[in-house]
Amino acid sequence: MDLRFPIGPFSFAGTLSDAERQTLIDQIASTPERMRAAVAGLTDEQLNTEYRPDGWTVRQVVHHVPESHLHSYIRFKLAITEDEPTIKPYFEDRWAELADARGAPIELSLDLLDALHSRWVWFLRSLKPSDFQRAFRHPELGVVSLDKNVALYAWHGQHHVAHITSLRDRIGW
Repeated sequence: MDLRFPIGPFSFAGTLSDAERQTLIDQIASTPERMRAAVAGLTDEQLNTEYRPDGWTVRQVVHHVPESHLHSYIRFKLAITEDEPTIKPYFEDRWAELADARGAPIELSLDLLDALHSRWVWFLRSLKPSDFQRAFRHPELGVVSLDKNVALYAWHGQHHVAHITSLRDRIGW
């Protein structure tokens, strides 16, 4: 198994049916609960363990997910309210090295993830199917439809939860 991609790399076929989209939104909705389950009972020492050699610690992964998902939530809002806006990417690797990502209690980010996903999923479920054809422009990735972004972030949550659960399985935690 590639420790960087325990569920495989992201892929997108290019179109989603309404049923597929709803399944992906359900996956986004379940991310906070799955993340909490993945880290349940871990000690500070375990939280400060890298999920792979030269990778982030479990703590950094937990803090990264709501940061990334906050960006996505804003990108959805921009794409709905503007015509193909250009978004600003961020240096997630640099964010992961900041003091809060390296040392803050994970409960802060778990609570943020709960609140964010409650609001985000409510918003996503309020959209019409045609809204998911709207897009934003990413300076490095080009035009990204909201259908692709919903697929990406359903994958993203599962991807990072799997970083933690696969580490737990490998080490026997």
